[in-house]
Amino acid sequence: MSELNFLKMKADFSTCLQDAIRKSAREASMEPLQAIFAAYSTSSDGEKRHALDHAFREKLSSILSNPNNSNISIFENLVRLSIMTSKKDMCNATLPVVLLSDTFESLTLDNCDKLFNFVEESVSIWKEDFFFSSGKNHILRMCNDLLRRLSRSQNTVFCGRILLFLAKFFPFSERSGLNIVSEFNLENVTEYNAKSEDDSIKMETSIHNEDATKNKLKIDYNLYCKFWALQDFFRNPNQCYNKIQWKTFILHSADVLDAFSSYKLEEIGVGETKKEKHVADQQYFAKYLTSQKLLELQLSDTNFRRFVLLQFLILFQYLTSTVKFRSDNDELKTDQAEWVKETTVSIYALLVETPPHGADFAKAVKHILERESHWSAWKNDGCHEFKKPASSNSPSEPLKKRPVKRLGDQMRAAIENKRVLMGNPELTKLWNQASNNLEACRTKDRDFLPSLETYFEEAISQANPATMVEEKYKKVNDGNFGWRALRLMARRSPHFFTHSNTQISKLPEYLEMMIKKIAKDLPSGETADDLKVEETDLGGPSQDAEEDELLEEPKDGFKETKETVEAKVEQVDDYDDDPEERTTIALTQELLDSVAKVIAAEWIKVATKLGYKEDEIEYLKGQYDNDIDKCIHLLKIWKQDDEDASAAGLAYTLTGLGLTDAAVLLQ
Repeated sequence: MSELNFLKMKADFSTCLQDAIRKSAREASMEPLQAIFAAYSTSSDGEKRHALDHAFREKLSSILSNPNNSNISIFENLVRLSIMTSKKDMCNATLPVVLLSDTFESLTLDNCDKLFNFVEESVSIWKEDFFFSSGKNHILRMCNDLLRRLSRSQNTVFCGRILLFLAKFFPFSERSGLNIVSEFNLENVTEYNAKSEDDSIKMETSIHNEDATKNKLKIDYNLYCKFWALQDFFRNPNQCYNKIQWKTFILHSADVLDAFSSYKLEEIGVGETKKEKHVADQQYFAKYLTSQKLLELQLSDTNFRRFVLLQFLILFQYLTSTVKFRSDNDELKTDQAEWVKETTVSIYALLVETPPHGADFAKAVKHILERESHWSAWKNDGCHEFKKPASSNSPSEPLKKRPVKRLGDQMRAAIENKRVLMGNPELTKLWNQASNNLEACRTKDRDFLPSLETYFEEAISQANPATMVEEKYKKVNDGNFGWRALRLMARRSPHFFTHSNTQISKLPEYLEMMIKKIAKDLPSGETADDLKVEETDLGGPSQDAEEDELLEEPKDGFKETKETVEAKVEQVDDYDDDPEERTTIALTQELLDSVAKVIAAEWIKVATKLGYKEDEIEYLKGQYDNDIDKCIHLLKIWKQDDEDASAAGLAYTLTGLGLTDAAVLLQ
């Protein structure tokens, strides 16, 4: 056969296939197509399958090119015919999905919505092994292409149908549909007006209730910026592990939640119409507008408030839950976790107060987040495949019982080993500790009353700040230790029965005081020296040490009287208790603002000296426009972050940097 004749025969075969496809689709029968396919025996099966695939696509192209063919049933019949042809092994298994993809790319969104009903109804066909193994990637690509064409705010229902279809189509263990490494959509940036339209005019409005004017919500540009700045933390929760950004998040969250708490929404009255109630119950999942003028109305909207509070709860659950792919350094500290716990309680209280049906909504949110924690745990375990439990009707192997020795055999074995069988393992073990229990109780080995040095050795060591033991982990907070310590001091400590007018409020405080006295009575050794170091670190020698120093006899032979010593001790106490003698300056926000204006040009040098890292400094650079605001925010965060923050300490730091003008303001 010449090449020309072969090409002519192939073209005739393609034309015959298109005619057979048209006839089979119209009659809903496979017979015309099967007859043409079997008639051409000169070609191999692979070539005929490729020719039939090409004929189907040519037929689809001709239908799409005709504007009069707007009926969706035409496309559905063609895809149904391709499904039957695939099952007869006359074409490739991916052909039905390829035809659907080409059709969705050419139709309008309204017609795509109608055609997708056929895709949803045929989900059982797509899940068959014959189609699933070869067509799952094509179906996923087809759905993703559709989602890219749709708007999440305008075509919300259609987008949801596509996602639900994918959830039904793919099994739970399919990793292509899972966010396994917990990535965030960092491209979802919320843009808002970062600069006020008119800095000289402050936008302050009050929202009044219908029957009362005491509830007022103050909205200004500052609250507007803080509110929409929180969306950046919801977009990327890992920012909360940065020290400066965490402080910013706390400040913004406190102001926003206070605004919600200060203005209570009221439930719609009983006399509302059914139409109004139906409109009120509708939910809108849109990306809200960020205009400064709309914030007043948005904060008065029930759905808007619920969405914002729900964002807080989702963020808190991520911060406090275990995430496998999160960095080991990304972990909340104790005070941060406590703040999250307290804020979560207040947010649930706000949800309960938000009408309508606030309590039911809060309960549903709590249930959803609890289910979400189970999914997170499943992802951490590697997304193992779900399997149906074995049927209860299936026969199970009987449990093998351990052979039980007869009582006579047990007693015989106990007599041979010279043991007493008490009928209980613990009693038997206790009774057989010694051959004669009464004599064993009288032995001198049971007189194990420890010495004060031995028993309080660990507690004295923990009192030294050099050991860096936290307060809650000290021995003095252990109830068993305290009870035994009181009994031991009653037997061996001369300080226990001393007369004192001081009332003991808590046992740990009393034990700390007694431990210091016991440590002084110890022989001059390492433990006593360590406690002296502790007293020096705490700000100087204790009152008893001062009295001992005052009572020492001077080298020239002069010896002070008791009245002189008491006068000096009283003078020291008066100086320590008088705030005016110490001349300390309160570190107020007004003082920090004044200092910030002086050191604004050198705020980066000050931030580095205060211990802040480069990424934290870069974050401050992007938050504010001028150096004065950056410096004010820096000092505000430093005051909250540093437990030892004081005016004297800041003045010392500024003096070391050569900023003496600012240091003078703090003295």
